[in-house]
Amino acid sequence: MFRAFAVGAALLASTSLHAAEFKWASTTDPQTLDPHAVNSAPVLGFLNNVYEGLVRRGKDMRVEPALATAWEPIGDGAGWRFTLRQGVTFQDGSAFDAQDVLFSYQRASSEAADTRSWFAPISDVKVVDDYTVDFLTNAPNPLFPSSIANWMIMDSEWAEANEAALPDKDNGNFATLNANGTGAFQVTAREPGLRTVLEPFDGWWGDVEHNITRAEFTPIQNPATAVAALLSGDVDMINPVPIQDAERLSTSPDVTVIKGIEARVIMLGFPHEADVLKYGADQGKPNPFQDTRVRKAVAHAISVPAILRTIMRGNAEAASQLVSPAMNGYSRVLAERPPFDVAKAKELLTEAGYPDGFSFGLKCPNDRYLNDEAVCQAVVSMLAQIGLTAELDAMPVRTYWPELREDNYDMYLLGWSPGTFDAEHPIRFLATTPNPDLKLGSWNFGGFSNARVDELLPLIQSEINPETRQALLDEVVKILQDEQAYVTLYVQPLVWGTGKNIELTQRPDNFFILRWVTVN
Repeated sequence: MFRAFAVGAALLASTSLHAAEFKWASTTDPQTLDPHAVNSAPVLGFLNNVYEGLVRRGKDMRVEPALATAWEPIGDGAGWRFTLRQGVTFQDGSAFDAQDVLFSYQRASSEAADTRSWFAPISDVKVVDDYTVDFLTNAPNPLFPSSIANWMIMDSEWAEANEAALPDKDNGNFATLNANGTGAFQVTAREPGLRTVLEPFDGWWGDVEHNITRAEFTPIQNPATAVAALLSGDVDMINPVPIQDAERLSTSPDVTVIKGIEARVIMLGFPHEADVLKYGADQGKPNPFQDTRVRKAVAHAISVPAILRTIMRGNAEAASQLVSPAMNGYSRVLAERPPFDVAKAKELLTEAGYPDGFSFGLKCPNDRYLNDEAVCQAVVSMLAQIGLTAELDAMPVRTYWPELREDNYDMYLLGWSPGTFDAEHPIRFLATTPNPDLKLGSWNFGGFSNARVDELLPLIQSEINPETRQALLDEVVKILQDEQAYVTLYVQPLVWGTGKNIELTQRPDNFFILRWVTVN
């Protein structure tokens, strides 16, 4: 059911395991330290160093034990029983047990949580004893253990004592700036936007592989500044390496450039539910993107090969669906994406009643994805060739997500990496009709809705036969392609840079795990 993934690593001969400090930089600062407040890779990836779940992913991306030592199906597909690890303590010294699991489930599945969609299959959670918990599912769900690899357990007493019993992603609370996990590292200083300091948790239950005594993370948005910091030794690692600098850096005697392909598809999204345009010269006029022909025109107008060649310097691959070919459930029979065809795009616009095009607003982050703003600028230029005038508004991701959740866009850029490494994941989050009660479609900003997709999702979640399940997934992909629910662009590359004295592991989910770092 689960597929092993090749992992790129910078591996150097280690002569000693002396204690060392480690500094690294990335473009995006974690929006919060609350593991249930924001469901985004910068937050979850960072907090995987501090908090832990019942299960986790190893260097090869396989699911392995963490705070649970074992799990098994209950009855005839009724759910899953998890046996918890005994003797684990949180970083404040309090003991971990089943009540913390129950509390964390209630917190992470609450309406206040950005992670509530993860628990759509769950009907109930029952504490059997101090170290046994049952998760009851609405239907057989073979994917559930892997689907919660990034669900992190909080100390119920700590959260309640600090008035953080629920997450608050809008206004923040104590858990926004403070953390108390069971992980290998604990937060000792947090200055949002400036730096975050981590130090080893001496009471961690696991086997220590690293030699770090102190780690400091600094967000650096300017690519030239990040490269200069790496070359000068001010930081030991940067993520990402600017594509345009990768070749030059790889020739430096003091730097190692690590390349891979991320499990993240970059795409354009549409306001399917919006009645009118909100930006540009045509603000207030009926929304053309409700017409499938207009969405298909956008797909044909964008030359993905040109983006890959000029902006990504050949370090990415085109995407035809919401997951990459490396993911379980990828549709091999529907691997083709719409070809670049300006004439076809203009023809579709004319058929839809827009022979002269129209004007609209395009929202884009400028510090979230590799070359995100440059890609959006290229999209603007390409759409102009068919008469579509896109008014680009690029902003930091900290303000970008609130804009999307408030529906302040006419088109937007989105990247999605499936936490389960399975095609079911983006269907659940991006393609099902948004339904807070069922915890579905929480990242389907535009409100795309198709009754057949909604009908197929639970079948996909419960089907055990691989061939039958793939046929169901193929049907969903065909619907999404026929309706052009999104315009998928490419699979994002991974390009990290480290000092020559650094050993680490690069995972395809772009999570940087400190406990695998050695400074030589």
